Amino acid sequence: MAPPAEVLAVRGLSKTFPGVRALDDVDLTLHAGEVHALIGENGAGKSTLIKLLTGVYRPDAGEITFQGDKVSFATPLDAQKAGISTIYQEVNLIPLLSVARNLFLGREPRNRFGVLDVARMNREAEEILVGYGVHVDVRRPLRTLGVGAQQMVALARAVATDARIVIMDEPTSSLEPREVETLFTVIRRLRDAGIAVVYVSHRLDELYAVCSTVTVLRDGRRVHHGNLADLDRLSLVSTMLGRDLGEVREEGLTKFTGDHHAADSEPVLDAAGLTVPHKLHDVSLSIRPGEVVGLGGLLGSGRTETAKAISGALPVRSGRVTVAGTPLRGGSAPAAIRAGISLLPEDRKSEGIVPGLSVRENIALAVLPRLSRFGLVSEAKVDSVVDTFMKRLRIKASSPHQKVGELSGGNQQKVLLARWLAMNPKVLLLDEPTRGIDVGAKAEVQKLVDELAADGLGVLLISSDLEELIEGSDRVVVLKDGAVVGELTGDDVTEDKLMRTIAGDRRPEPVAKEVASDG
Repeated sequence: MAPPAEVLAVRGLSKTFPGVRALDDVDLTLHAGEVHALIGENGAGKSTLIKLLTGVYRPDAGEITFQGDKVSFATPLDAQKAGISTIYQEVNLIPLLSVARNLFLGREPRNRFGVLDVARMNREAEEILVGYGVHVDVRRPLRTLGVGAQQMVALARAVATDARIVIMDEPTSSLEPREVETLFTVIRRLRDAGIAVVYVSHRLDELYAVCSTVTVLRDGRRVHHGNLADLDRLSLVSTMLGRDLGEVREEGLTKFTGDHHAADSEPVLDAAGLTVPHKLHDVSLSIRPGEVVGLGGLLGSGRTETAKAISGALPVRSGRVTVAGTPLRGGSAPAAIRAGISLLPEDRKSEGIVPGLSVRENIALAVLPRLSRFGLVSEAKVDSVVDTFMKRLRIKASSPHQKVGELSGGNQQKVLLARWLAMNPKVLLLDEPTRGIDVGAKAEVQKLVDELAADGLGVLLISSDLEELIEGSDRVVVLKDGAVVGELTGDDVTEDKLMRTIAGDRRPEPVAKEVASDG
């Protein structure tokens, strides 16, 4: 039997943005009827590659061949017309239009007079959606449907455009289990019809359920390509994270040996049963004064969502948060701040710093209400607070009045830390505190976190850097698909055991090789 035809070939694709090599000499091949997993951690280059394939970006180098012809799509519409459809994690349809109009948008059926044939459109839309497990009145506005149903409408629309390639970017993020099974049935139907599917997901169970081949990206480069069945889950996780299992075992890397907290102290933070539909499922964790608790897991495992749920930035359907023995009431960010919870967000540029304001103004933003009386702010108190934390955190700036957008990434991160430390918190939630900063600044931030814990602050540390997570944490709570799947303590806090827990590997560990003593 002849091998499946090659539908798409990418050779040497590269893309650079100011200061960032987003994609570096990447190859990718797709065949008819292939379900291809495209995976990698945050910043690996997945989104950039998809946008290059669909005409959102133009490559700096390399070529794309589609159905035997070299192509360069100017817009996503050009790519769609050629036969490449994309289903994004966020539904990109028109909420106010009917379900049927969304399904047929741009290709509405018309009668012989060129007038829209509404009856036919509604009838065909209903027939199509039944095949996707969606039973709704297609005349209703799309916005009246649940998010999962909207996602299935987007999928049906993408498939109905005579696509040769369907790219699915985290398609199950908003789906219920029943809808996920329907999606898998659709994917297998596409595969059997000779359509290539690119499947982007952080959920390992899904990858092994529907994908035949896999490409792993890391730091903008392709680091693995092959049959998915030839790669067990633990090896897949280690490839994504860039940690060789043999190296980890031989290095014997473990956590920082100093234990910051008194083991018998009461938790300063106790989060129990936090549940957010499609994001978190009964997540519980506690932090004692002076303890650094790491939160481990792959991208999309629920780490950031957990921090946001604790801090009131993400509403929960159920669960409770207790700070120093007092239940947090209101479930809002202001209530959490008043209780003593401070969150350093993952994306400091969009959720943290205000680049047009000065260092002084950025630090003082959160604490201003405490420094004012009858609506009047004490400038002297502001100066005192700013001076204290600029010195304590060793923030390098020409003066407190320098715009924070002019500082290095490491110093911007310190300004954010200063803002929340000025609130005298009981608990500090750090989401990727060293991402995007140089090695020197990274070491300074890590040392600062250690000092804060030594002073009695409870710290939740989220990091994609396994070594940072292991060395900086007293305990590590591991998440997968929005649920807690394990907790590592003491001598179990090692990279090897962390990767095994993330991968769901329950096999016994290999016996370590004995090392002869020099003595």
